[in-house]
Parts: sequence; structure tokens; C-alpha cells
Amino acid sequence: MKPRSGAKVIIESFVQEAVDAVFGIPGGAVIDIFDELNKSPVNFYLTRHEQGAAHAADGYARATGKVGVCIATSGPGATNLVTGLATANMDSVPVVALTGQVPTSMIGNDAFQEAYTSGITRSITKHNYLVKDVNDLPRILKEAFLIAATGRPGPVAIDIPKDVQQALTSVPYPKEIEIRGYKPTVKGHLRQIRQVADAIKKAKKPVILAGGGVIASGAHKELHELATRARIPVTTTLMGLGTFPETDPLALKMLGMHGTAYANYAMVEADLIISVGARFDDRITGKLSEFAVNADIVHIDIDPTSIGKSVPVDIPVVGDARAVLRELLKILEPPRTAAWLKKIAKWKKEQPLAYKDDDALRPQYVIEQVCALTKGDAVITTEVGQNQMWAAQFYTYTKPRTFLSSGGLGTMGYGLPAAIGAQAGLPGATVVDIAGDGSIQMNIQELATACLNDLPVKVMILNNGYLGMVRQWQELFYAENYSFTCLRRGKDCPEDCDHSFENCPKRAIPDFVKLAEAYGAVGIRVTKKKDVVPAIKKALATKKPVIVDFIVEREENVYPMVPSGGSLKHMMGGMA
Repeated sequence: MKPRSGAKVIIESFVQEAVDAVFGIPGGAVIDIFDELNKSPVNFYLTRHEQGAAHAADGYARATGKVGVCIATSGPGATNLVTGLATANMDSVPVVALTGQVPTSMIGNDAFQEAYTSGITRSITKHNYLVKDVNDLPRILKEAFLIAATGRPGPVAIDIPKDVQQALTSVPYPKEIEIRGYKPTVKGHLRQIRQVADAIKKAKKPVILAGGGVIASGAHKELHELATRARIPVTTTLMGLGTFPETDPLALKMLGMHGTAYANYAMVEADLIISVGARFDDRITGKLSEFAVNADIVHIDIDPTSIGKSVPVDIPVVGDARAVLRELLKILEPPRTAAWLKKIAKWKKEQPLAYKDDDALRPQYVIEQVCALTKGDAVITTEVGQNQMWAAQFYTYTKPRTFLSSGGLGTMGYGLPAAIGAQAGLPGATVVDIAGDGSIQMNIQELATACLNDLPVKVMILNNGYLGMVRQWQELFYAENYSFTCLRRGKDCPEDCDHSFENCPKRAIPDFVKLAEAYGAVGIRVTKKKDVVPAIKKALATKKPVIVDFIVEREENVYPMVPSGGSLKHMMGGMA
């Protein structure tokens, strides 16, 4: 094969792996890659911060099911990717991140813009590499895409010194590759699957818990068939939203700290929990000693290290969710659940998700109208905090890959760049970022990326002037000591401030309408409930990025709420 540079091999890998979107920022240590990138057919999106590039690659991957790709230079470029890589790692998102590095002869000498990138990213990636020989580069790139996308997906980082990018190699890019010691288990053990079938047949109060692994494996149809044939109710984790249509009578929606009352009650009383692609994190279990004490637990997961890590498991099944459910469906014998479903229906009627229905502009109402006007067919991204939980509760999800949010790491600033990535991957989709006025400012600079690339994302800001979720905790557990959570407070604010929007002289810091216009987007402000629907309609009809700044009730709380470390049966609020 004709010799070509390491930089050309990288672009070759993009073409071979059908990469149609790359996000990042150029720099001295990756200038050779960018020299080749500009000559290639690959679409590149210049972000304004490397964290934005990582989140955009993450959002692209979640929305499309493909591997997201981002590029950053050495030193600060690479370290700026860290939060995005940690986000993708916690939520099992396939991303390949390429970083530049100083020449191999200078590594370890504290050269300009040198950082120990492979060491920094080791604990927050599924795997990482430092390439020292250009002849290894084709194999490493092929391995990276394979590792990122298979088994339990996750981010892979490749640190590539500048001289490796410039060196020549005749080694071809592999068509297929096998990695010694890396053999994810796809097929579940048939004996274990038969035990699951027997447990289902005997159960009187079964519940299916669906997590993000269902989406990663493409198992949503099999999940729906299992629930429908066996008449078993389904609750989802935050990452599992969209795996089961929430319009289905068997849907319990999300469980956990801010889940529905009926989902949490069902978990408390269940005699069998069938977990598929979920990892039993603390936000869904609450107090571990009181979690599902009446239930046998089935745990189906492709990652054997996740099984039994948080809760004791009675029937473990290691394997791909789709493959395991297909085998289970062959031998399924439905249990008798009529009485159980009747009880759950009663809980649903008595304790639905609710909020005060008055003339005030409440964030829950905004989410409901976004759902109604998009007909539940938008891709929703979120920031983190109250906005995230309201988006999870009051938008109705019916399809996978339509809810993109930072679950495990809880990264403020995720939503806007993730929306950009999703829009780049799905040009015809309606993409809406549900944001808070605190979170959106973490990566607001990416509005330039959206505008310059004609990516018509819609940002709905639930503006309460607070770091809202922290303020809620301060109200409920810290005697309303709102310590540094008011985003409008300055040194000259009075001590007896009533926190109202109307009396605040700094109520437009920043003025999101002017900020949108400064970037070339459309800005709309809404202060009254009657203007919510017209504003959303206008935003959806506009073929440009739009920010709608909803000035919502300042001290609205997210309910239900299970206090941290509390039992799922002890929820606060939730009734109108």
C-alpha cells in the first residue's frame, strides 16, 4: 500500500467507519489532522469550547445510535474534553475522542501545551491509547470504534503525538479486527433465562425496570412484546425514558427520587423485579436496606460488573438485552397480574403527576405545551437540575433516542451542545433543549455553532433566577438559607430581598433575548401563561435557532421527591 501520513490514516478511518459528523477545535498539536480534514468529505462542526465538542459528539451518538467523534488539541484542549468524556462514560455513550500530543521525543518534558492525557482520561473512558508508532495507528483506530460501540458502550480516547500524525505508514486500515481478551457476552445463558421465565410465571406482582441498556441494544420492541404478552407494568430509569411508550396503560413512567408515586409504590410492593439494562443507581433505589425487600430481582445486563454491584440479585443474566429478551419470549408463560394491574391503576388515579393549575406561569405547564405542540415527536435534550426533572416528568416519551440528558454525572451545560449534535445527526428532526437559566450559561457559546451551521435547535429556558435544584434543597433541608443560589444577586442587593421577579432590578442578567440576537438567533421572552403557546408555535415555525425565555414561578419545586437516602415509599409532595 502507498505510504500515507498518520493524519491521512485518521481521515481514512472516518470514511471507513461512515463517520458523517465530527466536532472539535483545531490547535497546533492537531493541525496536521485538520489539514487533511478540510480536504475530506467528512462534515466538521467547529465548536466554541472543547467541552461543547464532547457533548455534541455525545448527543449525536445518543440520537443516532452511531459513534460520536470529537477532536481537540493537546494540553488545555484535551483537558477541556474531560467533563464530556466523563458524562459519556457514566451514561454508556459510544464516543471516540482524538487528542493531539506533543512530539514523542518531548513527552514528559513539560513541553508547551503538554498534559498527561492518557493518565487523566484513564478513569473516565472505557479504554484509551497513547500512540507511539504510526504503524500501530490503523489498528488502534479500528479497535477504538469497535470498543466504543460494542458490549457496554462508552468513550474511547486516543492521544496522538504530532510526529505520529506526520510520520508515514504503509499499514492498511483493517476491515475486521479481533481484540484479544475483549469478547462481550451477547447471548445469555439459557439456564438462567429459563429461571427468569419460571420466576415470571409464578409472580403475582411483577415489575419491569428498563434502563438505557435497552436503548443501546435496540431492544425496545422486544421489551414491549414482553410487557404486553405477560401483562407486566414497566417503569424506566432516567436513561431509559423512551424505551417503553408512556401512552401505554402498562407504563409507570420514571421511578426514583423524582419518579412517579405509582412507580415507586409498585417497586416497594413488587414480588419480582426484572431489570433490563439498568444499573440500580442511588437515584432509583433510595435507601438500599429498604429497596424492593419483598421482591426477587432479575438483572439482565451486558456488563457483568454491573450485576450485583448495588443490590443483591437472585437471577443474574449476562448478555445483550435484545438477544436475552428474544430467547425469553420463546419460553414465556404469562403470570396472572389482573389484581396487580388493578391496584396500580388505582394508584395512578389517586396520585398522578400534578401541579397547581392557576394563572401563574409554571414550568410544568411549559413542558406540557412543548409536548402537545411537537406532538410528542421531538428529540428532547436537557440541562441538569429542576429543568431536567420537569422534562422527564411532563413530556410524554414514546420512542427511544428522544430523551438525551446527563444522568450519571449530572453535567450542567450538557443540553445545548447535545442538541447541536442531535440536530447534526438528524437534520429533519425537531430538537428542543429544555434548559435552566443557570445551566444554559455553562455552554451558551455553542449558540454560535448552531447559528453558523444552520442547526435550528430550540432552547426553552425555564428562567427562575436560581440554581433551582440546589435552592429547592436549601428550602426543604437547610431552613431556606439560599446561600449563593440566586443568579441575580449582587453586592448591592438588600438583605430583605423578597426574591420576586417583579421587584428585582437585575432581573435580566443576562438578557437572553438580546444574547440570542447577538449570536444571530431569535429571542423570545414570555412572562404570562397566555403567551406560552403562541411563543412555542413561533419558535417551532422558525427555521433558525431560537431561545424562548420563560420567566417562571421562582420557587416552584419538583415533586414527588424522595429525600436523599430515604425510602421510595416516603415521598414528599406530588399532589395539586
